[in-house]
Amino acid sequence: MTIVSERVYENFKNGLEELKAATSLSKPIAANKLTSQVDILALTPDGISYLYKHIKEVESAGFFEGSPWADPSRQIPSLVKGTLLAGHPTSSTEILSELRTLYYARGDGSTDKISQEEAAAFIEEVLVLNLEFAFDELSEVSRQKLNEQERKKVVNHFDFLMSNMELDNIKDKLAAEIELVCQQRPLVTTGIRNLIGTVHQQIDISGDSEPERALNFFVNALYYPGQIARNHSDLKAYQNAIETASLEALEAEVKSTGEFLHKTGLTNPHLAILLRHCVSNHPNLISTLLHLSNKGKSDWEKHKTFVTDLIETVFEADNFKGIYGLKRMLERNLFSRRAVCAGITNLKLVSLNSKVEERILKSIGNPKANIDAMQYLLAGVIGLLGQPLGIGQGNNATCQSARGINMWAQHAPAKLLNMITTVATANNLIMRFENSDLESIKLGKGLVDKLDHNLDAVSVVLVPHLDKIYNEMMRRAAGRGEDPHRWVNPALYGQWIQTGFASAYSYLTDSIQDYEGFIKLFLAAFHPDFNGGREMVYPNPIGIFITSSKGDMLGFHAVSLLRIKKQENGDVRAYFLNPNNEGRQDWGQGIKPTVYGHDERHGESSLPIEHFLARVYAFHFNKLNAMAHLNDVSPKIVEAITKLAQESWGKSYTWSKIAKQW
Repeated sequence: MTIVSERVYENFKNGLEELKAATSLSKPIAANKLTSQVDILALTPDGISYLYKHIKEVESAGFFEGSPWADPSRQIPSLVKGTLLAGHPTSSTEILSELRTLYYARGDGSTDKISQEEAAAFIEEVLVLNLEFAFDELSEVSRQKLNEQERKKVVNHFDFLMSNMELDNIKDKLAAEIELVCQQRPLVTTGIRNLIGTVHQQIDISGDSEPERALNFFVNALYYPGQIARNHSDLKAYQNAIETASLEALEAEVKSTGEFLHKTGLTNPHLAILLRHCVSNHPNLISTLLHLSNKGKSDWEKHKTFVTDLIETVFEADNFKGIYGLKRMLERNLFSRRAVCAGITNLKLVSLNSKVEERILKSIGNPKANIDAMQYLLAGVIGLLGQPLGIGQGNNATCQSARGINMWAQHAPAKLLNMITTVATANNLIMRFENSDLESIKLGKGLVDKLDHNLDAVSVVLVPHLDKIYNEMMRRAAGRGEDPHRWVNPALYGQWIQTGFASAYSYLTDSIQDYEGFIKLFLAAFHPDFNGGREMVYPNPIGIFITSSKGDMLGFHAVSLLRIKKQENGDVRAYFLNPNNEGRQDWGQGIKPTVYGHDERHGESSLPIEHFLARVYAFHFNKLNAMAHLNDVSPKIVEAITKLAQESWGKSYTWSKIAKQW
């Protein structure tokens, strides 16, 4: 944790005095010097609070004079994000500007330049447009542009804004945001929990408007999932209340709690206490409490002894976040797979390596929680196996590792459990690449220098090792004249990766080659109108160009294409996993992935296939099948996709029409 020393406060005071004493000529120099102290202070919540207390002095000293921030009434909310992403000193000045506007919005001071109402409207709009910073769950664009220090500054700043601003006027936006995040069922729910907590503490939602009803629903899901919980919010009192409740009252509590779990995916301490009580005293209520489907009920009845032992070992008031995963594991019938039960049993028996244990404890995030590392890891395993599409890479450049963990959780859970058990005990992992064993502990650094621990427990255990192995595979496969992923993906992910591989991007020449042929090949392999109606069986590791909301090229990213489906209206959509925490982004040209409303399953993003393909640069395919359908592809769709690509990321490259042999 970053701690600001007294010397920094003293330096800020001295810098402020220099600014006050500066002439019109030297004032810009003094102001720029002061931003260096702002940069350090903004790294902690206390530092941000200190800056707010001195913001009137900063303005009066002429800090903003002669700059684009001089007039608070002329600031534009939609430009704030770009300014913050620009880094120091611009981001530091932007933070001070917004603290100044907050000062007027709260009525702590007044000015003839902007009214309290105008200032409040500005801050509200800034918050709505930048909730990713309030969540500390950054989009791909933000993650690429912000280093760790800048991220801390921005996140602390937005946390302060959220905590010190009346939020009543953005109830509808907050309700929509919470709904769309819950629809994705993320494994790491810290951000959404914090937002619901802010709503609970700071916003009056006692009315009967639609946004207030929606916000009440989410607050109840987290804090008051049943009537007994509403009457006994203290957990000890709740425990006593359910132990003495009538069967009728208990059944009502179970039903209500189960419905909230099913509709939101959100868990809470009351749920864990109720689960433990029911599994010991009323096992017939478990299927209602977990709101199980018929498949889930069947798996519960078959494996009641095993699952009961797992519940009693893992879940309690301080360790409740994997309970939705338990529900989904039962509904996936995973306990009917002998290898899965054996893998869980084996993991329960091991002693954790001390370094692995340290990483797990860091990820818990609550030092007061009475949980041991193995308990937390087991809950994480259950959560992941139940909801593989909930995985995210956090603020780490590890989309390939997250993609792999997702694939194994979906299609090779026993393999994943074996990997977890190996790393948990040895803090080491061995994977084979072209007849060589790559041992993670003996390899150099991967893509991540310092792991962001705001991850699920399985990722915290595996990612440091997968990252190093992936990086080493890429290093060994480099220099062959083709995209190294041709060889790395099958070695890293497994036997279900198709042997055919196509990349429109040439590593040798940094150019785009035979793009129209590339597009035809993808459509012949996957589009139901051209591929003979074949459906995908396994996820396909796809390389995409990430673009800004203006369509500008930002970098490369790894996603998994999960399925392609023709809609009733004839449109064809691509459904994919984006491991970058948030499935909704703006890639420019009207290309905006959705997570809800187009038959998406929890955790999926989707786009019309033309929009998705306009950002793809590499994929795997079944060579024998795809080649047979190349002539079936419509030239019109190829032309439309090519135009989208050339007018966005394509402007960054030279294009060659020389035909390639795919």
